[in-house]
Amino acid sequence: MDRIEHPAVSLLVPIYNVERYLAECLDSALGQSLRDIEIICINDGSTDSSRKIIERYLQADPRVRVIDKSNSGYGASMNQGLDAARGEYVGILESDDFFEPDALERLLDAARTYDAQVAKADFWFYWSVPQERNERFGWTEGMPEGLTSPKQNLDLFYRKPSIWSALYRRSFLDGNGIRFLETPGAAYQDAAFNFKVWACADRVAVVDRPVLHYRQDNETSSVNSPGKVYCVCDEYREMHRFVSQMPDGLDKVRLRAILSRMRYDTYIWNYERLSEPLQREFVLRMAKDFREDDILGYTDLSYLQEDKQQRRAAILEDPLFWHLGATDKAAPGKLNTLRRYFQAGGLSYVARAFMRKG
Repeated sequence: MDRIEHPAVSLLVPIYNVERYLAECLDSALGQSLRDIEIICINDGSTDSSRKIIERYLQADPRVRVIDKSNSGYGASMNQGLDAARGEYVGILESDDFFEPDALERLLDAARTYDAQVAKADFWFYWSVPQERNERFGWTEGMPEGLTSPKQNLDLFYRKPSIWSALYRRSFLDGNGIRFLETPGAAYQDAAFNFKVWACADRVAVVDRPVLHYRQDNETSSVNSPGKVYCVCDEYREMHRFVSQMPDGLDKVRLRAILSRMRYDTYIWNYERLSEPLQREFVLRMAKDFREDDILGYTDLSYLQEDKQQRRAAILEDPLFWHLGATDKAAPGKLNTLRRYFQAGGLSYVARAFMRKG
């Protein structure tokens, strides 16, 4: 098969030290029922055998291309891939995941049928150990298959950023300046990209079936790294920057209110995944950023459910006291609980804790 100069889909595969899973990933890309594709491997300075594995696929199929770069992070890799892409649409395949055989064909059919800027499908949570297992995530649950718009369906903003079970019209990304935040060593860089897409899109085709296996047992995944505590904060700063530079006349007030709710949900998720010492550290940043949204007039509490409003207010009132209550079970027993409150805030915290429990 000859190299395709103007493929229907450019598939970007960011790669960094993923020798264990890479062959399965690339096999699923080359095995797609849609043949009119190019596969752009972006090798982010891998030091394992990933580059040798890529070379085998380069020799085997002219649709495979490679960008070799020094290690500078996911965002820089993805932006180089976007700049090199020649397809009508762009897809993303993480190098530890793999596609269903007809994934790109189904997404492309939906995108073209509805003249969509984005086609978005569901995906599987996937485990390979201790035995192979798939669980459907349910990203499309409650959404009818077909055409929708983020402007009418705000729920798109609040669903898990899962940019790899989608196709994006390349001219749509380029025309709106939608790119990744380039922060070396960072994580969660799909978050700002995902928000930018929904903030700019008018036509989204929903495909109500899983097209990708999203691996959950890669111990090196950034979601498993407590060292990346504040990366989510960088992403939200980038989202606000993007809104501020959008053309006048757009509903920036609503986008900022959406961002305020998204920040709450993401920060709570990030807080809950951390160890207790890191939670204690991060809750102070939560309060600081929530307060900044309030001062700037971005917050609209009507976007938050009542229980979330109450929790947010408690964090703002006294983040450390709220944290102690949220982690009461960390040290079982009344004496341990009293000791934790006293060490953190003295007798006033102890008294408040008794009043709350009473």
